[in-house]
Amino acid sequence: MTAALSILAVWLGAMGLNRRIARNEGPLYAIIVAAIFGITLLVLWEMVVRLYHVAPVILPAPSAIGKSLAANLPLLWGDFVQTILKGAVVGWVIGALAAILTAIAIDRSPFLQRGLLPIGNFVAALPIVGIAPIMVMWFGFDWHSKAAVVVIMVFFPILVNTVAGLKATDSLQRDLMATWSAGYWPSLLKMRLPAAMPFIFNGLKITTTLALIGAIVAEFFGSPTRGMGFRISTAVGQLNLPLVWAEIAVAALAGTLFYGIVALIERRVTFWHPSQRQ
Repeated sequence: MTAALSILAVWLGAMGLNRRIARNEGPLYAIIVAAIFGITLLVLWEMVVRLYHVAPVILPAPSAIGKSLAANLPLLWGDFVQTILKGAVVGWVIGALAAILTAIAIDRSPFLQRGLLPIGNFVAALPIVGIAPIMVMWFGFDWHSKAAVVVIMVFFPILVNTVAGLKATDSLQRDLMATWSAGYWPSLLKMRLPAAMPFIFNGLKITTTLALIGAIVAEFFGSPTRGMGFRISTAVGQLNLPLVWAEIAVAALAGTLFYGIVALIERRVTFWHPSQRQ
């Protein structure tokens, strides 16, 4: 009973503090509110594990995860480079470029619009657990097979958003370009592609998390002796749950940073869009 009251008191105190701070406006206050909320969750997590004597195999405490994180920094960095920088980011870039170029080809050709979109939908519906072993057989156990899985996962969402974005211009805008004797490519580069940027960035932001998930899950089906997916699977077998959670924390931070970078680029590129105005 005392443990439950202590946990409830911490939660209510943090919630009251956050409510008071949230009344203020400004980006700094928003960051403070988010930080307090995150710290509160970690404190409650630590309290639950310690007060109720939860076994580390079931749920390690944040302090144990932090110790594992600090003790395995070189190992975690090597896994980060292998999975995120090589597998996820490279596959995401290749998939994004392929999807945008394919969308332009679809926009240019009605025949491709009728033929490629259904095929893209079919590819997007393929389960990753079936694709990953095939990619490992084709491209080997290194990061190349993980990048191939990521390409397949991110291709269709970006393709659909780009195709929709290229249709975003209205007939008056297209007629205006026609009065200036602008052909397809000048109209595409100077009007339609810039107008499609909000749609394209929606697809890019959505697929940042898909890229990380695809790269990590693909490593369960074949990987050299490094990588986040490989480390998680081997650490679970060794009942080293703090290391598993440390890998999860690194993946979560990497995903947040990846998304934030893409969102920042979006603000620079689509500064003219109403959604980016203060």
